[in-house]
Amino acid sequence: MSEALAHSGGHLLVSHLEKVAEMAAEFSKAFDAAAPAARWAYLAGLWHDLGKYRPGFQRYMAQADNPDAHIEGKVGGREKTHSAAGALWAMQQLPKPYGNILAYLIAGHHAGLDDWDGGLKERLMSEDALLELKEALEAKPPAAVLSHGGFVPDGKLIPGGAPGFSLWVRMLFSCLVDADFLDTEAHFDAGKPARREGFPTLEQMRVAFDAHMAALPVADSPVNTLRADILRQCRTKASLPAGFFSLTVPTGGGKTLSSLAFALEHANAQDKRRIIYAIPYTSIIEQTADVFRNVFKVLGDEVLIEHHSQADAASKDETMRSRLACENWDAPLVVTTNVQLFESLFASKTSRCRKLHNLVDSVIVLDEAQQLPPEFLQPILDVLNLLVAHYGVTVVLCTATQPALNSTTYFDPHKNLRGLENVCEIIDNPDALFDALKRVDVALPPDWTMPTPWADIAKQLSGEDCVLAIVNTRKAARELQRLMPADTLHLSALMCGAHRKDVITQIKERLKAKHERRDQRPLRVVSTQLVEAGVDIDFPVVYRALAGLDSIAQAAGRCNREGRMNGTGRVVVFVPPERPPLGNLRKGAAACISTLHGQAHDPLARTLFDRYFKEFYNSVDLDAKRVVNKLTIKDGKTLSVQFRTAAEAFRLIDDDDSATVVVRYAEHGDEVDKLLGILAAEGPQRWLMRKFQRYTVSIHKRVADKMLAQGSLTLPMPGLYVQVNAENLYDPMLGLNPIDDVFNPGGFAI
Repeated sequence: MSEALAHSGGHLLVSHLEKVAEMAAEFSKAFDAAAPAARWAYLAGLWHDLGKYRPGFQRYMAQADNPDAHIEGKVGGREKTHSAAGALWAMQQLPKPYGNILAYLIAGHHAGLDDWDGGLKERLMSEDALLELKEALEAKPPAAVLSHGGFVPDGKLIPGGAPGFSLWVRMLFSCLVDADFLDTEAHFDAGKPARREGFPTLEQMRVAFDAHMAALPVADSPVNTLRADILRQCRTKASLPAGFFSLTVPTGGGKTLSSLAFALEHANAQDKRRIIYAIPYTSIIEQTADVFRNVFKVLGDEVLIEHHSQADAASKDETMRSRLACENWDAPLVVTTNVQLFESLFASKTSRCRKLHNLVDSVIVLDEAQQLPPEFLQPILDVLNLLVAHYGVTVVLCTATQPALNSTTYFDPHKNLRGLENVCEIIDNPDALFDALKRVDVALPPDWTMPTPWADIAKQLSGEDCVLAIVNTRKAARELQRLMPADTLHLSALMCGAHRKDVITQIKERLKAKHERRDQRPLRVVSTQLVEAGVDIDFPVVYRALAGLDSIAQAAGRCNREGRMNGTGRVVVFVPPERPPLGNLRKGAAACISTLHGQAHDPLARTLFDRYFKEFYNSVDLDAKRVVNKLTIKDGKTLSVQFRTAAEAFRLIDDDDSATVVVRYAEHGDEVDKLLGILAAEGPQRWLMRKFQRYTVSIHKRVADKMLAQGSLTLPMPGLYVQVNAENLYDPMLGLNPIDDVFNPGGFAI
């Protein structure tokens, strides 16, 4: 059977198995030098397609002549399945229970990691699975393929021991599926691989960053003096050993570039492989990515991966192209979202897990760390501790409102909750820094129980010459926008990234013109909270609907940001006519009221945030979905873990799966049409999916399916919807046309 095929087009099976084994082993060396992970990953790669030696599978491949023919779960029936044979072979070749580890990996390399009990165990005990192995062995695979090479597993060497078992398995799984995808990609795209090369190195980026900062014209102002000192401290502390760091800087203190400076210097000092910059809001990720692109523009156009929306197909709908197009973060700088980062760390699907091994030896910057979802905070803190302790990761908690996750201040010791270990603050004296950067006065509602009608808010805003209003939901933004003068600008996540970028650029240009007295027109903006992180705008007056105290502080950071006013800026907090959506927004608002009630001094004093976060965290179950329990070994004799159930529970957006819609934003219509033409001609590819992200909007899948049935959308590939050429579907002011409130579920507040 030496001529057995792995894929159509003459891809030899023995060659594929050997290449995947070698590549997976190479990936795994990065995180397990002490334990023989290279052998775990090597054997997973060597045996993952053992079932393809079956005569029935080979006949199917010869007859199908289709690049999708090897994918389990599509047409082809029992003859086509192939992932059980290698799993069963591993269980026979390795001592119990260690063969089960490889069984998780191999059996899941198409369908994803499964639960042992109620899933994988029953599957591997079935007659079909046993017959699959029997037929594969009868085909006499090469002895080198079947050999385990004398491997003797040792469970004592698993990073983190029993508490670290599930993350280690997902890391090994990542090595296997990425290696499998890359070798398959190289076969089908011989001479034109979709995996792009040519990203600059971190060292080249560090040099470019220093040159960029040195060339910046710096106005002599107190704010810029403080920013320069923050940057200096970040560079100085970067030489410290890898671990946890916090960067506590007021909004407007330049923490985006300063945190990047720390990451670049630290990566150089500690030999890190990449920088992952994670942001809580999908809707403003492109702003941070643009800042970084501007810094590194001398290095070319392709300097980073910007990863937010993900066109995920259901396993049954996957194609070869859709599988290979999923992201693996193969660049030195990745700008992504909390959803992508943390859902990947707890995922079971191949498309999400593929990137995990590229987190090893990285610097992860968590921008606006207070936005970590509280109902998943315990599993998140646990996985961060494991990454730092065993996978060479440095984590930077970057925010103006640190939740101090390194202490037990906010945790109930009776619940056995665990914080982060040994967090080092980068700023020498945060209190002095906050006092020096105080630039606003905050007006609180005279009565926390008395809402102000939208019409009254609109009247107050219309009386201002230059004002930003931030509300809690898309619905509220649309309602307030409707009541405002016609030239009022609008921002929400129903606008694609390119659209938001254009509006934010317009806002910045008009703010600059007003500051220089070149533009006398009123400038009024209504926005959701997407402007509260990563968007550098500076208004003299900001209105903020009641929300968490951290959100109010972030809103205040858009007021008198540069300290140009003779006096202080004005921030007005009001109680909106609609209650905050159920869940954390409402709990945050309640904790804010409790913290500020009767407060006679500065509502944004740093000392108040201790009280606020304690109140807030005490109102939330920090492991609401019991993810930690699901990922704990249930039976040491079988290493039983609930991988699939845990992944399904760990959903940061607690609603229906979201759908990614490519919209036809008129200002970039030619570019969208060009990309859609390439998609139609060549199918999905990673570089192409990266290009699409700036023209996508996320809505609920049920809504997208409804629009698909109505003919408003098409589905050119699994998981990616496209707006048909209908002008009324995408509003030039509001974005994707909100035909009814199903576009605005509580979980999609921004």
